[in-house]
Amino acid sequence: MGTAEKIKNKTKTNNEIRIPRLYKVLIYNDDFTTMDFVVKILMVVFSKNNQEAYDIMMDVHNGSYAVVGLYPRDIAMTKKEIVTSMAREEGFPLKVEVEPE
Repeated sequence: MGTAEKIKNKTKTNNEIRIPRLYKVLIYNDDFTTMDFVVKILMVVFSKNNQEAYDIMMDVHNGSYAVVGLYPRDIAMTKKEIVTSMAREEGFPLKVEVEPE
């Protein structure tokens, strides 16, 4: 294999497009965070409409947690940090986690 072929093969490999791995953002139920606050963060941070936010909030309320969305890692972690910060500012212990899909 000549040098030109090696460069050509290497270029092909480097031009492959990789789809980023997605991560789930999970919100957990607790006895202190208000339903209204959960709906608010779902609408503000996760761009859910009122009905979607309410339905997810009820899933959290009736179970132990709910998946809020799937995002690339950096976006998921940023959303987690924003929600945690908003919750602490309001005095809520809301638990948010990010895990691989």
